[in-house]
Amino acid sequence: MDNMNIPQREPVIQVKGLKKQYKLGQIGGGTLTADLQSWWARVRGKEDPNTIIGTDSRLFGQTFMALNGLDLTVYKGEALGIIGRNGAGKSTFLKILSRITAPTEGSIKIKGRVASMLEVGTGFNQEMTGRENIYMNGAILGMTKAEVDAKLDQIIEFSECGDFIDTPVKRYSSGMFVKLAFAVAAHLDSEIMVMDEVLAVGDMKFQQKCLGKMSDVAGQEGRTVLYVSHNMSTIRQLCTRCVVLDQGRIIFDGDVEQAIAIYMDTTDVNLVHYDLEHVNRMNVGGGKRLRLQSLDFLGKESSVFSDTELIKIQIKWAVSEPFSGINLKMNLHFRDGSPVGITHPVDIGAAQPGKTYTTTFTFDPSLLGEGQYYFYLDIFDGDLVRAVCLDKPVTEFRFEVTSGNLSMPEWSAGWGRIHFPGVKLLEEE
Repeated sequence: MDNMNIPQREPVIQVKGLKKQYKLGQIGGGTLTADLQSWWARVRGKEDPNTIIGTDSRLFGQTFMALNGLDLTVYKGEALGIIGRNGAGKSTFLKILSRITAPTEGSIKIKGRVASMLEVGTGFNQEMTGRENIYMNGAILGMTKAEVDAKLDQIIEFSECGDFIDTPVKRYSSGMFVKLAFAVAAHLDSEIMVMDEVLAVGDMKFQQKCLGKMSDVAGQEGRTVLYVSHNMSTIRQLCTRCVVLDQGRIIFDGDVEQAIAIYMDTTDVNLVHYDLEHVNRMNVGGGKRLRLQSLDFLGKESSVFSDTELIKIQIKWAVSEPFSGINLKMNLHFRDGSPVGITHPVDIGAAQPGKTYTTTFTFDPSLLGEGQYYFYLDIFDGDLVRAVCLDKPVTEFRFEVTSGNLSMPEWSAGWGRIHFPGVKLLEEE
């Protein structure tokens, strides 16, 4: 009899046996003639004449399981965190939820409308103004003009873009873009909000404002939030439940702190080479005018350093237009996402298109205590006040410091307590 008085939780997302398979290599030559040429070459055992230079043709025909049998139920009003290493399947899962791509196998049932923000400005038309994009997104969700009108002032006020709301969004900075995009997703009538690492673009004050709004959305408005992030402090702040993905499978589902501890165990500080060509970027236009191709920890078999050992890093990059000077800085975090500090920007030199550049620099970890860290690499044009981000891959470059004599301080909100000197550039070999 008592059980009848226990409120039943209402499922809004039910996933069973979800799989997503991708084929590796180029799919189709773009024209019927090219496809016939490629087919005839394969029949004769010859090299495909349409293969892109630098592509490994041995990968053609192989498959990759981005998701490999997910079972998950998400309930109304939950703030669910989804964490895992790069390539674990997080973004693929959210794309299936948002109906951007279809699953290979399995079923997914969704009760309610989904507002997704998988990249900065998802669903925005670059040629339209901010105001026009608000109405367009409302129409996509099935709202009438009157319903959008009722929300319009709240959206504009939250976005802090009021002075530019009638300007085409192609002229917005990446910060303005993410502010308006989040305001639209958070205020329009949808039962489910899906967010993928988008808050990394905004400034710290706006990130906190967004986290507060998402908490209100889940807690007070009864809407459901799915949030992907590599920043464990924001996962702690927002989420009431957390799942850990690894190689396309859920390896944990439950308490947030337990999930974070398991995620920490899956992170790899032994990786010394990162291929950055095909990873996502944190900002609109990132990687287009300048693109980081790779990053390497030099002279090491693992990225573990003593506090008296200089960390030697090499990056390769190219540009699509000339630059008289390009700045580089590192944004350092403790392993749970807490900010540690930033390095002072350094000019890595001028560049012309048509050449691949190699930049080698060192970082002194002696100001860090013993523990595990990661950094984002930020490449930008101009000084810090008028910085225009050129490239910032969504990749955590992880390393560990050992034999430290310093104890880790209690990290405060904002950018830690350390302003590191600039990295030291080394001459190209």
